[in-house]
Amino acid sequence: MRRNVLKAVAQRFPWLANATLYGCMFASGDLVHQLLAKNEQMDWKHTRNVAIVGFCFQGHFNYFWLRALEQRFPGKSAQTLFKKLLLDQSFASPLATSVFYTGVSFLEGKDDVFEDWREKFFNTWKTGLLFWPFMQLLNFALMPPHLRTSFMACCAFVWATFLCFSRQNGDGTAGVALRLNSAIIYDRDFTYNFFGFKVTFNPNFE
Repeated sequence: MRRNVLKAVAQRFPWLANATLYGCMFASGDLVHQLLAKNEQMDWKHTRNVAIVGFCFQGHFNYFWLRALEQRFPGKSAQTLFKKLLLDQSFASPLATSVFYTGVSFLEGKDDVFEDWREKFFNTWKTGLLFWPFMQLLNFALMPPHLRTSFMACCAFVWATFLCFSRQNGDGTAGVALRLNSAIIYDRDFTYNFFGFKVTFNPNFE
């Protein structure tokens, strides 16, 4: 029953449903990042800020962006797919990365909202070229237009985890993210407080 209700709502309000999914995926990505990071307490305000950016910009923008691409370049020929990928990575990707860094900084009340953007944007965009073109190729080639935003949102879960790490601990490069996360995971116990319940575990099962 509940599943049917959610399906009906998503079909009736696809714009809102996809934007909400984006917000949830970004929030989930931040939670995963925090579980792997050094901070002992969960920063729920940061999760909230990331979710707001995911919902207010990423979800809404990509919902209309993907539809605009399909209207301008309909079909799935090799030439059409190349045009979509080129526009997506040269315009949409830099814009989305810029809004993430500046948007979260703005919500945090930073004096200089462009500080993280100046330091990490170019590296982040280059790292995105190792991930998004392949995901978007699958998206444009295999997914029907009405499911493309949802597919992209699911991929954004992985990307949001990386973005949150890069903003708080990294420099926008994949190498630093992998090295630091590996060191964090295997060199310490994890203790977190979830609504009054303490959870402790060790990745080495010691």
